[in-house]
Amino acid sequence: MNFETIIGLEVHTQLNTKSKMFCRCSTDYADATPNTYVCPVCLGMPGVLPTINQQAVEYTIMTALALHCTVSALTKFDRKNYPYPDLMKGYQVSQYDAPIGHHGWLTIYADGKKKRVSITRVHLEEDVAKLLHRTSPAGEAYSLVDVNRSGVPLMEIVGEPDLRSPEEAREYLVKLRSILRYLGVSTANMEEGSFRCDANISIRPEGSTDLLAKVEVKNMNSFKAVYRALEYEAQRQKKAAAEGKRLVQETRGWVEERGKTVSQRSKEYAHDYRYFPEPDLPPLVISRDWVEKIRDKLPELAEARRDRFMAEYGLSLYDTNLLTGSKAMADYFEDCLKTKAYKKLPQNEAAKTVSNWLLGEVSRIINANNADIVNFRNKVGPEQLTRLLVLNSQGDISTATSKSILEEMFDTGEDADAIIAQRGLKQISDTAEIEEVISQVIEANLKAVADYKAGKAESLKFLLGQVMRATRGRVNPKLAAQLLKKKLEEG
Repeated sequence: MNFETIIGLEVHTQLNTKSKMFCRCSTDYADATPNTYVCPVCLGMPGVLPTINQQAVEYTIMTALALHCTVSALTKFDRKNYPYPDLMKGYQVSQYDAPIGHHGWLTIYADGKKKRVSITRVHLEEDVAKLLHRTSPAGEAYSLVDVNRSGVPLMEIVGEPDLRSPEEAREYLVKLRSILRYLGVSTANMEEGSFRCDANISIRPEGSTDLLAKVEVKNMNSFKAVYRALEYEAQRQKKAAAEGKRLVQETRGWVEERGKTVSQRSKEYAHDYRYFPEPDLPPLVISRDWVEKIRDKLPELAEARRDRFMAEYGLSLYDTNLLTGSKAMADYFEDCLKTKAYKKLPQNEAAKTVSNWLLGEVSRIINANNADIVNFRNKVGPEQLTRLLVLNSQGDISTATSKSILEEMFDTGEDADAIIAQRGLKQISDTAEIEEVISQVIEANLKAVADYKAGKAESLKFLLGQVMRATRGRVNPKLAAQLLKKKLEEG
């Protein structure tokens, strides 16, 4: 029997607010000493009263709008009860039956086709504390609790089970992360824990609507891990079903080192959490005026920006997808096009030139240094990069030399002109000077000259290489090739 894979994703993302969800403690806890960014509210002390973080609500509304959700006019917070050591109060303040956003969607490309994936809800809650698992010198396992993270605003985006493969799940997460970063509501870094994914996966016989038991997979901290975990779990379930084994509803954890999921506990149902309205927080009224003011502040998102880049700058779909995949990269590209130096580039191909360098040499340098475009921009601003491209296009420096200079610009933060002056790298374009070098190369390589005259065309490349070597790559290659060929044919 053939089975179909059914996947739905629940994504939690920490919001970029300065203070926590229900108190004034700072959210900048990443490098802090454990249990220092805390107060009676986020410690869950008896008798304390929470207050709602308005910025967190606005960020959630922004996200709901970007995901084409309906924004609720009236919403509320609820207590979600479950006993776990990282939950200080014994319950989490979340939202149950009245989320801020509901019935939305986003689009992905699956097998080259556009696919709409429905969003069930976008709601707001508080993050939990962090458990640090340790082993004593005697080999005994124990856990420590760091409360610094407790209470950080956490937005949950629940998708419908519309995904049919691990690849679609990965595409969905990449698209969602891009939207969150464009909005500026979250850093959405999976490795840092500010963007976390739980996956619900089940199978059903092809052509049937009857799902077998649903399994929730946790502990996936990268897109690669999500893909591998879902691939493993789909195969595990299909194999078990084919062998007539009973699948159970449970929560399983992904173990990266072993490349497999392992059972953690039976999967809870909604009634297990005993939801009830949070008595210390009033219902929240979201006026249409407030929603429209937030809508007016929405930035241009990746998909719209991609279409505009193709229309305005004549770039390919492939290039624009790469440029707009990161808001910081897209911003850098457009800032380059606003510089004074950019106007000195040949305008019929100027945008393409900048795009090629960003997607080529700049990306290579970023990857080689384990950096990102923000790090690169701190060293090489848009004006500095476009000035380098002008020097290259005008023939003052060769492309090979330009690449070398760009690396040095990133390493030192110096301008191209300063590096060229210090290292004497200005390209040689004087005809008489080039002809003198050519004469010396011909005299030192008579066999190669004879081979060329005997019809071996590759000898010309060898001789040109010797000219480039003699000038340390500073000679204008096109002009040098023309003069070399002329000299050989004259002789």
